[in-house]
Amino acid sequence: AANWKMNKTPTETKTFGAELRRILPKGRWCEIVLCMPAICIPAGVKALRDTRVSIGAENMYYETYGAYTGEISAPMLVDAGVKYVILGHSERRAMGETDGDINKKLIAALEAGLTPILCVGESLEQRKSGITFEHITMQLKQDFQNIPPEQLRRIVVAYEPIWAIGTGKTASAEQAQEVCEGIRAVIRKIYGARPARAVSILYGGSMNAKNCAGLLAQPDIDGGLIGGASLKPDFGQIVNA
Repeated sequence: AANWKMNKTPTETKTFGAELRRILPKGRWCEIVLCMPAICIPAGVKALRDTRVSIGAENMYYETYGAYTGEISAPMLVDAGVKYVILGHSERRAMGETDGDINKKLIAALEAGLTPILCVGESLEQRKSGITFEHITMQLKQDFQNIPPEQLRRIVVAYEPIWAIGTGKTASAEQAQEVCEGIRAVIRKIYGARPARAVSILYGGSMNAKNCAGLLAQPDIDGGLIGGASLKPDFGQIVNA
């Protein structure tokens, strides 16, 4: 899954879509998602129609409609052709978004038929303090409030160590695996073994064409949430990996 953040215009999205179509591998062994700014979504849907690339949004609001200037609802995204939505990204959390907000967004996204990509992760200070697992466990428990087990398999969880996002620092494959394994253990404790096995867990945090193979080879890392490296056609190399 790509997270373009605040990059690319609709025109650039159209060009990127044409480039990506040319280099997409023929095999269908993984799902590919491009999460993009809302203004680019119509261009992305059009550029990648009839491919196996799904279009995702980078955020949404939990109300269906109303006096919420500047917000976008889940039904609006669905009507535009969106299949996935990133929720709880650390950059949104840094703007004041709480786990309570994220929980309401998760519920709204699932009700609308979207697949949420839920982001969790620790800061450098939290990692140094040895509370990585406590912090992520708290995020997951709050974010999953009132989510029934049968809905869980529709949620993708992305582990993004905040200290590795856009910094060029990457968690080692062993560090990333340890936390992703811990995330699955928390889900197992809440929901049981079968739902925990069914959840896809992604690693995000400066994954690129050079380091992706080692990360993706780990048993509890099912894919990646790619930032900067998803803005170039090199993204196709990560898909291949």
